[in-house]
Amino acid sequence: MASDAFRLGMRRLAGAVCLVTTSENRQDAGLVATAVSSVSAEPPTLLVCVNRSASAWPVIERFGVFCVSVLGHAALPLVGQFSAPDRRDERFSTGSWQRLGGGAPVPEGALAVFDCAVAQIVPWHSHAIILGAVREVTLTEGADVPLLYMDRGFHRLAALPA
Repeated sequence: MASDAFRLGMRRLAGAVCLVTTSENRQDAGLVATAVSSVSAEPPTLLVCVNRSASAWPVIERFGVFCVSVLGHAALPLVGQFSAPDRRDERFSTGSWQRLGGGAPVPEGALAVFDCAVAQIVPWHSHAIILGAVREVTLTEGADVPLLYMDRGFHRLAALPA
């Protein structure tokens, strides 16, 4: 199968836009991810797929702690900041941030935040599949609508009439 056909097909798979953040000795790192999924409720576990060329990857691997923040559409400027490799030093310079128990920074206003410890890493070609043991979940009341990414563009989730 041609990888071009695979890429075109995957563009049609809408994904929630998340920030994956970590910190080692207050050296913050993060990336935007849509390859995030629940694995199990007992024990609470999620997975995130990270390209091993991402600047945050070695910090996650070494430190063993990360947070997944599910973003709403109001966080779109933050997504742009985290997506630009030349703005790596500016990623945490705007917006309001807090730190959870594991020390990773999380943006205020995220729909949900999962504070995780790395349970297992599965290398897979260019990526790492990271299984995270969820230690804490923070929910924002009256939160924004989820930000979705599909077909090279950002979208909002809208309810359909029943």
